[in-house]
Amino acid sequence: MRIVLFGAPGTGKGTQASILAERRNWRHISTGAMFREAIRARTPHGRMAQEYVRRGWLVPDEFARDIAEEALLEIGLDRFVLDGYPRTVVQAQWLSEFLEAHNTSLNVVIAMELCINDIIERLSMRRMHRLTGEHYHLAFKPPPADVDPDLIVQRQDDRPDAIRNRIEGYWEATRPVVDYYREQGIIVDVDAGGTLEEVYARIEDVLAQAAFGTETV
Repeated sequence: MRIVLFGAPGTGKGTQASILAERRNWRHISTGAMFREAIRARTPHGRMAQEYVRRGWLVPDEFARDIAEEALLEIGLDRFVLDGYPRTVVQAQWLSEFLEAHNTSLNVVIAMELCINDIIERLSMRRMHRLTGEHYHLAFKPPPADVDPDLIVQRQDDRPDAIRNRIEGYWEATRPVVDYYREQGIIVDVDAGGTLEEVYARIEDVLAQAAFGTETV
């Protein structure tokens, strides 16, 4: 099965993608994580992406395409969940053409929906270790007791005003991608509110109820 998890920052798409990958033995392709790793490793791709990521801009379509193509060809085109790609209609069109060229296609695109106030509440509780870069969440993944609290900080872009700007910018940029997949009839909205297990159960319902022919899911 080939699926895309779509959603604004704070909807939990990355977490749910990881859970799906673990429980279903799928591969989780997170382009955001790949960008960050490339930046840390100072690869040519990483140097190109660094300024875009730092400013919160979408990376150019060609660069995102190269990262996605490399990952897809490496893992194979079956049993994967894409998280963070596509982010533009150009990227979505390329993905469709790429999969079609390999005689396959996406099974479903899942759009994680959450109201902006809930997103702000979630993201404003995120914290980061100043030295290691390890991420925490005051509600879901608090820092260990032996970690120096003076080293636990809140990122500037996790403050409420910055979050609101990020979400508004995200939807302005990516809403056309949702419309693109809605026209194709393969997108399903999922309520991202509630506990991790409640949201996961809704995603499983979508996967169980969708018509995937005779393919094993």
